[in-house]
Amino acid sequence: MSLEESEPSEPSEPSEPSVLSRQQYESLLDAAETYREALVVRCCGDVGLRPSELTRLSTDAIDQVQTNPPRYLLRLPAGEDGTRRTAYLPTTVERELRRYARSNGLSSDEPIVSVTPRRLQMLVADVAERASDLFDDPALEGVSTSDLRRYFARTALVEHDVNPRVVKTVGGWQSFEALEPYLSEPTDAEIVDAFATIETGSRSRSPTERGVSDESVVRSLLAASDRCALVRLDPDGYVERWNRSAESVFGYRAGEIVGTHVSAFYDDDAVERGVPERTLSRALEESGYEDSGWRLRRDGSQFRATEVVTPLRDDAREIRGFALLVRDVSTHYERLEALRSARDALDRLYGVAERHRAVTDALLEATGHGEVETATCTELTDGSTYDAAWIDRTALSDHRQEWRTASGLEHDQIDRLLPDEWPDPQSQPSLGSGPTTDEGGATGPASVDSAADDATVTESQSVTVASDVRAAFDGGDGAFEGHVATVPLCYGDTVYGTLSVATERSNAFDEAERAWLETIGSQVGYAIGAIRRRNLLLSDRVVELEFVCRDEGSFFVDATRRLECRFELDSLVPLSESTQLYYVRLEGASPADVFELADAEPGIGDCRLIETYEDAYRIEFVVEGSSPTLTLTEYGVTVCEAVFEDGSAAITAECAANADLRTIVSGLRSAFPDSELVGKREAERAVQTGREFREGLEERLTDRQEAALMAAYSGGYYDWPRESTAEEVADAMGISSPTLHSHLRKGQHELLRTFFDDPSTDE
Repeated sequence: MSLEESEPSEPSEPSEPSVLSRQQYESLLDAAETYREALVVRCCGDVGLRPSELTRLSTDAIDQVQTNPPRYLLRLPAGEDGTRRTAYLPTTVERELRRYARSNGLSSDEPIVSVTPRRLQMLVADVAERASDLFDDPALEGVSTSDLRRYFARTALVEHDVNPRVVKTVGGWQSFEALEPYLSEPTDAEIVDAFATIETGSRSRSPTERGVSDESVVRSLLAASDRCALVRLDPDGYVERWNRSAESVFGYRAGEIVGTHVSAFYDDDAVERGVPERTLSRALEESGYEDSGWRLRRDGSQFRATEVVTPLRDDAREIRGFALLVRDVSTHYERLEALRSARDALDRLYGVAERHRAVTDALLEATGHGEVETATCTELTDGSTYDAAWIDRTALSDHRQEWRTASGLEHDQIDRLLPDEWPDPQSQPSLGSGPTTDEGGATGPASVDSAADDATVTESQSVTVASDVRAAFDGGDGAFEGHVATVPLCYGDTVYGTLSVATERSNAFDEAERAWLETIGSQVGYAIGAIRRRNLLLSDRVVELEFVCRDEGSFFVDATRRLECRFELDSLVPLSESTQLYYVRLEGASPADVFELADAEPGIGDCRLIETYEDAYRIEFVVEGSSPTLTLTEYGVTVCEAVFEDGSAAITAECAANADLRTIVSGLRSAFPDSELVGKREAERAVQTGREFREGLEERLTDRQEAALMAAYSGGYYDWPRESTAEEVADAMGISSPTLHSHLRKGQHELLRTFFDDPSTDE
């Protein structure tokens, strides 16, 4: 066993040994090729452990004795001689010990270094020999673990002025004589300074005034992070000094990288562009240069880094090399990129929302169908959100394009973004809960344009998106490469057309943006329907239209063909956008047969018998979904009469004089292809004044009915709560209560008939 391990006695008169300098100690740390080698050197040089004590060291021996700031001691277990001792553990070494134990999966009671003391002595000798060759310092070649303990004692006693009794305890020395070689003879100034407290009552320098070397500060900063590296280059840019901080960042050991040009840290493209040489040149010209970019690790992976290059000059201002400080900022860069992506997404959503608001404002001011389409396309392309927008109206029966409104691109340029032929309607993707066709049968581009066969198509409910669309334009107008989305313009079950938008923005038409487009499509559809109805209400002249529908898609047409019966529409009550109440007169079939057919029809929600006549029946139907009358209603047409018999429907309706008849007919045929317009004529709208209404009502009421209504109204019978009961009103009139109720019921019936029905149709 060596003297260093056992240390049974201390020499009474030790010779003056040579002690490592701070620079030499750091050279040993830089020459360590593995994390374990550096840890062993630090445990001997910073903690003062012997090899035999180091083999017994585990994380269980670490004792935190102070929390703010954290301070640690090592409670070393007993050795072969049964002695225990306490050593001081610097915070940086404590962190490295725990990091090494975690990375190697060691439990708290397992030794940190599971080798013999002799093997540890050989490990330190190998590091010393490597440092001597690497830094051309022959004095390092024979450094041993004893030299590291001497360095520990010298640093504590001389540089940090630690109490010798404390150094003796934490270093495990048996006597003060063992520390004598590390204490030099005091100078006159040191003697005066030591006794200054006697003269002044305080020390000449407070603990906070004691000097801390710049090298210690730098080393502490580098040890606090594994993302910062300090490298020294020679004047030609080759690595001259390499430490553990650089190894943790780049992955190279000192023996692998020393002597290698700094260009090894750059990718091939940067090397070809001369970035490393240009960086060093600018550092010389500007007395320092700061840059950021991608750097390369030993395993070929890239990381984002910031670097500061500073030229190193001697007293004669001659260049002696460069100091290169590299910091791995990949985490910060990823966060920054995430924030940028989030900002871009918010900007995109804001742009879409801004266009949506502009479209909404324009729709409120539009007064016609064409104006709605023009305003929509213009507002959508006003800005950078969309490059082009257009609205198509097409016909299902012959696939002809009837009308297009566009903004941002010319019509022939838009054609290059669309397929040569529309796909078969049966293969069209579903447009949500609505129909798959517009008023003319097309839903917009469900596939790629002719110039981009590899474009992909996705859809969200009613929005269809064609991605990777590319088109070249003639006449030097450039090209388009981006995405196209289309959405139907719906109102209820009716689709007036399709709105399409094109943009070259990346990541366009995400879920949120598709939801915006769906809303815009619904808004435009509602606006068109509202304008059609308003025009009908405000028009003095109307056009009477006669339609014939033989399409089996209509339940009533199909029922008359199968049962050889006849339906006549008495009244039509809209309940919602897609549901209507039909009150019809049935002739030629029994209600039971009709109800049996209705049960198998998904478009009929319910039906019931209202009244039975001598040769007919009055039936109520709840019609859900598409029907010829509902389609005409959604195009702003008022249905006046409808008769279904012999597999055909004859529908009479009215529309405003300025209504687009082609759009109305195309819309009906898009839902019910076997339909046609067989007649039309213009007529003045009959305007009935309030006086004419009252005069017509008086002709329909008997004197007793009119008197009963007047007495009940004036007597407060219709107020709530009632001011008079029926019995009180009957007594006042001198009639019985049942007679009063009979007069009131018949009078109310005539009043409602006069309001809801046309008096000219009375029999």
